[in-house]
Amino acid sequence: MTSIKDVANLAGVAVGTVSRVINNAGAVKPVTRNKVLAAIEQLNYVPNEVARNFKMQKSKMVALLLPSIWHPFFSELAYYIEDELDQEGFKLMLCNSGGKPEKELYYFDMLQQNKVAGIVGITYNDIEDSVSSGIPIISIDRHFMKEITCVTSDNFGGGCMALRELVKAGAQKPAFLGSVPMAYSETMLRKQGFVHEANTMGVEHIVFEAESDDALLNDDTFRQFLETHKDVDGVFAITDMVAARFIEIAKAAGVKVPSDIRVIGYDGIQDHPYFHPVLSTIRQPVEEMARTAVKLLLKKIGGDSLDQETYRIPVTFRAGETT
Repeated sequence: MTSIKDVANLAGVAVGTVSRVINNAGAVKPVTRNKVLAAIEQLNYVPNEVARNFKMQKSKMVALLLPSIWHPFFSELAYYIEDELDQEGFKLMLCNSGGKPEKELYYFDMLQQNKVAGIVGITYNDIEDSVSSGIPIISIDRHFMKEITCVTSDNFGGGCMALRELVKAGAQKPAFLGSVPMAYSETMLRKQGFVHEANTMGVEHIVFEAESDDALLNDDTFRQFLETHKDVDGVFAITDMVAARFIEIAKAAGVKVPSDIRVIGYDGIQDHPYFHPVLSTIRQPVEEMARTAVKLLLKKIGGDSLDQETYRIPVTFRAGETT
């Protein structure tokens, strides 16, 4: 493995000079800097990030804690978070918890011990009592404590928007389709916005909540809903994944979308027109959420105070073939 000494020998300079070039610290003559950079490129030298951070006592590593990397929303979020960090000279450490609270707590403990610069975290588990604010943290969708800032989309506004769009599409008895969360998060405001707007407009509506996310995605749950609420002609699903699965089960039961029942999801993860039907959805501003979270985190890392506890970013309605 190529070492910093190898780079120094090839460039004909001291190890300290190579270190100053790598860390962009201290004065180095342009000619000397070019020699070092040429040697690094020739040897394909990759600096030991951990060792550098230890010596500098200043980490350039930010951890992203996700419940699931395979989910399109989280994948897109991770992409923009990494891109924004890269532009700011930081590296990303991805921690995929699988939504397991014990694994999330393990990661939080590990990250604090290893002195990462900060954490962007997404968790929907009840682990607040075990999360320390001793390290800069930005949360997505979830409130922990005042010291931890939350970045989220306007979930309440999205719920209101979904109700209005269902009514506009002809629904006379719309329903909210979701699950009971283990801990409070901003996603709960989707239902609240839906109910608020229905009451404001005087629209008869149904709230159908399964006992858990797993129960909600169970085919029998959807069949039970369709059997119990045959007069429902519009559905606002708490996520696009739930909406897509509901449409599949509805079609199998002989219920046509959108002529029999209109469907709107939440997230906006279905970007390609090759997928049919194209889902009508409340689109989250994923890129803006990701970049905002990184910018706020870097402010915290730099010791700056933030002027808000929660940053809510507006959503948009994207019409598809299901309304």
